[in-house]
Amino acid sequence: MKFAKFMSSMTGRLLRIVAGIALVLIGLLVVQGTGGIILAAVGALLMLVGIFNVCLFAPLFGGPLKGSDVK
Repeated sequence: MKFAKFMSSMTGRLLRIVAGIALVLIGLLVVQGTGGIILAAVGALLMLVGIFNVCLFAPLFGGPLKGSDVK
């Protein structure tokens, strides 16, 4: 549950957004090709879940999917 609380915090959300932006940039500018597109898609997914306050891994640890339900 600590994991879900951290990921729903502002720090956790910003971490996911920044990591997503980094993966998109690395995928499109460094890796390129099919691997780069896949990496950019994963990065875009991380950005979106950070923006919409959703943690896809929290249910695996017994937490809720929506970050607002953690508090």
